[in-house]
Amino acid sequence: MSYLVLARKYRPQTFDQVIKQDHVTQTLTNAISSGRVAHAILFSGPRGTGKTTVARILAKAMNCKDGPVPVPCNECRSCKEITAGSAVDVFEIDGASNNSVDQIRELRENVKYMPAHSLYKIYIIDEVHMLSIAAFNALLKTLEEPPPHVMFVFATTEPRKIPITILSRCQRHDFRRIDVESISKHMETLCAKEGVEIAVDSLELIAREAGGSMRDGLSLLDHVMSCSQGAITHKQVLDILGVIDREIIFNLSASILGGQIPEVLDILDEIYSAGHDMKKLYANLMEHFRNLLLVKMVEKIDRLVDIPSHEIDLMRDQVKEVSRIFLNQILDLFFKKEVLILNSTQPRLAIEMVFIRMFQMKPVLPIDILIEKLDNLRKDIYEPETDFRDTQSKPVLKDTQEDPIETSDEVSSIAESIEPFTPAPYDPNETIDRVWERLLSTFSEKHPSLAANLKNSTIKSLSGHRLEIEVNGNDFNINMVRRSKNSTIIKKVCSDFFGKDMEVIIAAKKIQPLENQDKKNHVERLKQEALCHPLVTDTIDIFNGNVVDVKIL
Repeated sequence: MSYLVLARKYRPQTFDQVIKQDHVTQTLTNAISSGRVAHAILFSGPRGTGKTTVARILAKAMNCKDGPVPVPCNECRSCKEITAGSAVDVFEIDGASNNSVDQIRELRENVKYMPAHSLYKIYIIDEVHMLSIAAFNALLKTLEEPPPHVMFVFATTEPRKIPITILSRCQRHDFRRIDVESISKHMETLCAKEGVEIAVDSLELIAREAGGSMRDGLSLLDHVMSCSQGAITHKQVLDILGVIDREIIFNLSASILGGQIPEVLDILDEIYSAGHDMKKLYANLMEHFRNLLLVKMVEKIDRLVDIPSHEIDLMRDQVKEVSRIFLNQILDLFFKKEVLILNSTQPRLAIEMVFIRMFQMKPVLPIDILIEKLDNLRKDIYEPETDFRDTQSKPVLKDTQEDPIETSDEVSSIAESIEPFTPAPYDPNETIDRVWERLLSTFSEKHPSLAANLKNSTIKSLSGHRLEIEVNGNDFNINMVRRSKNSTIIKKVCSDFFGKDMEVIIAAKKIQPLENQDKKNHVERLKQEALCHPLVTDTIDIFNGNVVDVKIL
């Protein structure tokens, strides 16, 4: 055929023409200049990144009439034959179709003979990982100590499949994926040479679909050029390649972040009606939200995301008011449901279910704020108190719902608001137990909630204007009685009861030394109180977690 595809027509002929593989080409250039070229070289990397092209350039550089030289002349007989693929001293072998041990034995016999008219006899084996284990073993000795006029250049996309005995005998060079911008600029240059009118946005779209492969990008460009006449529009590129427009992806993500489920479902319906692959859409969305998260987290992201600069600006605007935690929630949900989408026979329905589940999620607080709240929670729940042996501290559960401390004016206001009453005359000859029964009856009548917390309490001492009440209950009861509001009520009721201004002292009943079993039961009770506290249970619900251990300090 007379037509030559772009990938072949514009194949690089020197090292400096190779796109974005400077770490390989510069190393080879230096090796040639210093006369330190290895006899066995392995090129590994993704498809279409220049492995075979660099192998041919290396062959030309080694066999050039002025060679070995870093820059082949491309004019001598050897260079022209290698370019045309007809060089008698350069053998390009397909590893997939020449993978038997017999073919490697034939190669071993041929390497003994000198090259016809070049300096070196060069064997380029593409997809070398396809050789059988027996073929690799047959090549070991020749690869380690080849004749001085022989060079081996291997190329592979899967170096992990090559035996370590082969890898250890080769100098390895890893090729990298080519970024979207470099592919786009190279295609723009070729379009100018070919006289093709196409927008930069369209070239960026083609470059994105290439997946880091220059050959794939040029093949797609060839496809677009052959299906269009005159100037190529962006809509034509979308229709020919069957690609979802980036604008649709941005609109979809904006609706997701804005919580607009009707718009999301409408966009999904348009994409489905246009015949696009819903699974490919899901993959694009995962990549898009991954980029959004990185844009939100990192200031300089040129090395982390392979997207044009103007799209980065659009992403920054889109996530300006969105928290990183919420973006991470969405991306996490996408990953968890990926298997469901890929295996579903109705991907549209599966994707709609994912979005409905997504809109049911509540954005969580940033982790640093949660940690701060948990630290405050720990301080609020527990306060140190003397242990039953008075040598250690034990945790005392605080009432986290406690009202703010009242000021003196507020206390006076509370005292004035208490309804006065006239109790039965106080008889100094009454026993303390009888006095407490009458007091508790008064509390039950006037302040039942407070009486419930004082139920198991007793009067420890009563003398003159001083009354000491010993509260015997759990930590919640103790703290409720000690609240400023309740203390004021107790003081007012006691003063009315005794007919004089009383000083009321509220003390917690000291726990006597316990035996080992009683001590253990006490610790378990404290743990249960901590586990049943509302703030602890709410924290477990928020994180969907479980309690590993409870430490009693």
